[in-house]
Amino acid sequence: MKKKIFLNVLFNIGIILCIIGIGWAYNNNSPLVVAFFAAALVAFAYVKIQLIKSLNKDFKK
Repeated sequence: MKKKIFLNVLFNIGIILCIIGIGWAYNNNSPLVVAFFAAALVAFAYVKIQLIKSLNKDFKK
């Protein structure tokens, strides 16, 4: 359980850093970097959703 909570914190940090990175890259007119951060954001969000579903199953037991 501690591992899942730690992963959740890491995914939150990753999502926040991706949002900051998208803003930074957009302001510097760097579309390839924006695309990279957007893809990373989608990946972090997908894995976080899967983790939340797993945590909900654990709490319902």
